[in-house]
Amino acid sequence: MTLADTTAGATIRYTRDGSTPSDTSTLYSAPISVTATTTVKAIAIKSGLTNSAVTSATYTIGTSAGCPTQSDIPNFGPNVHIYDPTMSSATIQAQLDAQFAQMKDTATAQFSENRVAQLFKPGTYAVDDNVGFYTSVAGLGQNPDDVTINGHVTVDAFNASDAGNATQNFWRSAENLAINPVGGNRWAVAQAAPFRRIDVHGDLQLYPASYGWASGGYVADTKVSGQAASISQQQWYTRDSDLGSWAGGVWNMVFSGTTGAPANTFPNPPETTLATTPVSRDVPYLYIDGAGKYRVFLPSLRTNASGASWVNGSTPGTSQPMSQFYVVKAGDTAATINNALSQGCNLFVTPGVYHLNQTLNITRADTVVLGIGYPTFVPDNGVNAIQVADVDGVRLKGLLIDAGTTNSAALLTVGPAGSSATHGGNPTTIQDLFFRIGGQIAGKATTSLIVNSNNTIIDHIWAWRADHGNAGTVGWTTNTADTGVIVNGSSVLATGLFVEHYQKHEVVWNGQNGKTIFFQNEMPYDVPNQGAWMSAAGVNGYAAYKVGAGVTTHEAWGLGSYCYFNVNPAVNSYHAFEVPNTPGVKFHDALTVSLGGVGTITHVINDTGAATASNTTPSNVVAYP
Repeated sequence: MTLADTTAGATIRYTRDGSTPSDTSTLYSAPISVTATTTVKAIAIKSGLTNSAVTSATYTIGTSAGCPTQSDIPNFGPNVHIYDPTMSSATIQAQLDAQFAQMKDTATAQFSENRVAQLFKPGTYAVDDNVGFYTSVAGLGQNPDDVTINGHVTVDAFNASDAGNATQNFWRSAENLAINPVGGNRWAVAQAAPFRRIDVHGDLQLYPASYGWASGGYVADTKVSGQAASISQQQWYTRDSDLGSWAGGVWNMVFSGTTGAPANTFPNPPETTLATTPVSRDVPYLYIDGAGKYRVFLPSLRTNASGASWVNGSTPGTSQPMSQFYVVKAGDTAATINNALSQGCNLFVTPGVYHLNQTLNITRADTVVLGIGYPTFVPDNGVNAIQVADVDGVRLKGLLIDAGTTNSAALLTVGPAGSSATHGGNPTTIQDLFFRIGGQIAGKATTSLIVNSNNTIIDHIWAWRADHGNAGTVGWTTNTADTGVIVNGSSVLATGLFVEHYQKHEVVWNGQNGKTIFFQNEMPYDVPNQGAWMSAAGVNGYAAYKVGAGVTTHEAWGLGSYCYFNVNPAVNSYHAFEVPNTPGVKFHDALTVSLGGVGTITHVINDTGAATASNTTPSNVVAYP
């Protein structure tokens, strides 16, 4: 490739790694040979003149023929269990029960390496499916009612050691099926447990049978003909769904684009309701076509959406055959995965734990990476796990990224620094992506997610620096992590943002025109002393959600931040939300809580809002400014 500039006497500096060039970057003097997939960025420089704008081009090598044809009826490996309605109910039930027994126990299964996907071919089943850790349950029809469970798909406080509360019911999912439940269907979960594309013919109970604590959660693209009840749930977000009715609310219940949602009444009761979701795109999902071949459906982008995408007919969108997907399973390495990506393949990632000794590079527009059964990427030797180029339409769904024991600068980066392209018509979507620092291993990562690309949709993530886990994996100097999410791109939308326990700001939002609908946060439990946790001289702690000082337009709805400084209850955070004082930066329905009065937060947002009470009641700010 060649570079040129029209200004006489100008020199050109360039980079080949996607970073923003400067006057110290490589000097262009001859045509550049591009032999592997590369992003080249360049600027022109002349003394006395302002540097030119950055120009950028991505060259994808080795994909001109497209993805080498894969099987349309692939081998998904031993951790994917596929059920057919011709199988006896007793046989299916026995298998479901055996998988649940392995994945049930909070003490032993929560940080195991077991991973399970349960897939039901179109038809009707009479089973009760109890869903344990790292388990995905999904129908293989094109629409939810193509697979009907006459029974239940249940999450509860299953174990005696849970003491009736569901606050550790993480990492499990249900998707794309119908449920005919007797007495209602119970889905009592905490974080990282999405309930998507479900047709519940009856009631949906989002609390444990014991009425103990629960700390969820997320529902999207779902219809509940009866009542959805949160009761003891501390927080919940429901997007683009249809409810018969809703009951309950503890601190932070948020709805967007949901028919049957309660009125906006925050803080009493604490319900925040938006009539529509500004932009959304439902998740890609696996299904079987009429010829018995597997395909992945890709729902279309929706604007100002309301209601489930499928209630008036099939979800609008397109589909791709599995012949265009490389199936990642046991034995795959970063090299084999990157080779498939470089050849133009999408990825279908099956349940398992995959160690990466090099970054996975996604450079092709419209690449789909779809995981089931909580497949887990662990970056080793300090590499970053995934880097996405500044291209249109990448879809990432259903992955857990578990930081390795050598610090990574970032676990997932979308777009290189300085990304400038507009992707409003076909944004990158990050959906059901979960990040973990510690808990399983003594992981370390400076930042979990960096979004540089404009118009990106972050739809349900949980970025978690572990507050508990296996012995030796948790502690202030053990599982170190500064920040959960940094947004530098403009017009980025977050729908369902769960970020917890990071050691500095949990979220830093530097891009213009950002929006967040629903934010749930706990500050780090394990701050050793106030001196170790100061964001500036004289400013105690770090705001959980910080909007950059230069931002002039930003809006957020339904935000909660809680403290529980159990290592040193004398620790204080001055505020939970830090924003520029400008009319274009608007916050709606924000709150803080001190759990059991263990530590304090002085203000909710900037200098506004009362200090947290000692009796676990919220301090609320309805509107700021």
